[in-house]
Amino acid sequence: MNLLYDFYGAMLTEKQRQFVELYYLDDLSLAEIAEQFEISRQAVHDNLKRASAQLLEYEAKLCLVERFLHRTAVHQQIMELIDGLEEDKFSQLALLLDELIAE
Repeated sequence: MNLLYDFYGAMLTEKQRQFVELYYLDDLSLAEIAEQFEISRQAVHDNLKRASAQLLEYEAKLCLVERFLHRTAVHQQIMELIDGLEEDKFSQLALLLDELIAE
């Protein structure tokens, strides 16, 4: 959820952003958030559920997190190839770089 929030948090409402930050980033309980906003735990839960669904919907449509994770994995593979670079690894490195650029 934190990664989804990093990518799409700005697209949530201010209240949703506050609840997500307090719950997922600051690790406050539903009761603590409810007390802070003077609302019920159920209201906090419902807001978090809607925010989570919205973040997942954004990811389903835009796939930014998926692309980021793929690029991160490709980067790691490239770094491993560079660390132990032998001549036969050059072609593998070139293919990975082509894959990274093609996206």
